[in-house]
Amino acid sequence: MAVQEARQSGMDAGVGEAAHGGGCTCGDCPHGVREGHRRAVAAFLRKRDEFAAGQGLPAAVAHSASASRQWVSEELTQAAGVVAERGRAEGAAWFARVWRWTAVAVWAAVVLLLVVQALTAVGAGWTDARTAGLLAAVVVAAALTAASWFHRARGGVLAPVIGEDNRLSTSRAVAAGWVLFVVYAVLVLAGRLAAASGRGEREALIDGLGLRRGVGVVTVLAVVCGVAVLVRRVVGVRVQAQRLQKVRAGRPRAADLLTDDDGRGSFADIQYVVISAAALVFAAVRLGRRPDQLPDLPWGLAVVVLVSAATYLAAKYAEGGRPVILSVVRAREAGDLDGPIRTGDDIEIRGVGFVPVGARSADLLSRMVVRIGAVNVHVPLVPVKGGFANPTDTVLTVPVPAEVEPGRVEVQVITAAGVETNRVAIDVTE
Repeated sequence: MAVQEARQSGMDAGVGEAAHGGGCTCGDCPHGVREGHRRAVAAFLRKRDEFAAGQGLPAAVAHSASASRQWVSEELTQAAGVVAERGRAEGAAWFARVWRWTAVAVWAAVVLLLVVQALTAVGAGWTDARTAGLLAAVVVAAALTAASWFHRARGGVLAPVIGEDNRLSTSRAVAAGWVLFVVYAVLVLAGRLAAASGRGEREALIDGLGLRRGVGVVTVLAVVCGVAVLVRRVVGVRVQAQRLQKVRAGRPRAADLLTDDDGRGSFADIQYVVISAAALVFAAVRLGRRPDQLPDLPWGLAVVVLVSAATYLAAKYAEGGRPVILSVVRAREAGDLDGPIRTGDDIEIRGVGFVPVGARSADLLSRMVVRIGAVNVHVPLVPVKGGFANPTDTVLTVPVPAEVEPGRVEVQVITAAGVETNRVAIDVTE
């Protein structure tokens, strides 16, 4: 009751502020989804740090540690919900405008190619190969622009490389890069073949498409495309089997190609992107030097790319793991007497994997639930300066509610990704 009264008074005090929230479009305050999200994040961080310092607690709950913790957790959960809502709105707006950025980037690449060709043609003269290369770039850019428009609600050109978790997929991005390069190379040869006048020149161009010329490129293309398909299957199966925890991101970011879901640098992703990019640059130079055949990627370089792809795939098989409860004990503060677990006591659940990778935000932490017998207990958010002391990846602290019947009951954790841990039995006394 004290918690509800305190929350009602807080809501009444904040009516004026809510009237001019982040989504407001009136003339006397900033508006827009980006500004709304920024302001919601700033308000949440300010509130979290105030609570961590012991400030802002109403007198109705200040006398009780458990009531204070519950009130603070509920307030932070509501504020985190506002942040998540603003973040989803910003993500939707980002998708609506990013297709234009990608289309501009594609045509900027065409202009850059034209400038490079014009500079390299000084002294050497303009050739049919340069014309074919420029026309091939225009065709590819036009196709990508059309695809970007049709998929403008899903990120334009980026739509095929965005995974189910709303992050950029490293394997799909690498495969897309090789596919686009091979398509461009074939179009260059097709343009040269259309402009060829002599029979010998036409036969030489057709021979340039032979497998013995481009076996390295074809092998790499087959492997990276296979890795992209296989990684999607591996991740999907592991998520369904609850051996891998995945949470959805607010929107894709370029850093997704080099980091894990938590934003930390990933060796497997970095080496795969860097080595593939270097091989693509080499293949592009070979195409520029020999525009009459598919780039003959040396086997040494091709094997390096294959080893990199195998390393990336092995990392996908090895990542993740199911959350596990190792033990459940009665939480004890300084000065407390030792004793059995009773209703109303706090229990400390020790284990691993309680917080999924990418689920460090407050709105996802607040979704964690501990099932004690037949009662579902939401894990309270305990703020500290710069973060939360509860929940953590290895320890959760929750109260045993009065609804739990005394006797032997089982404890189980449900993470923010919806994955259930093993069950551990405890004895609850009256």
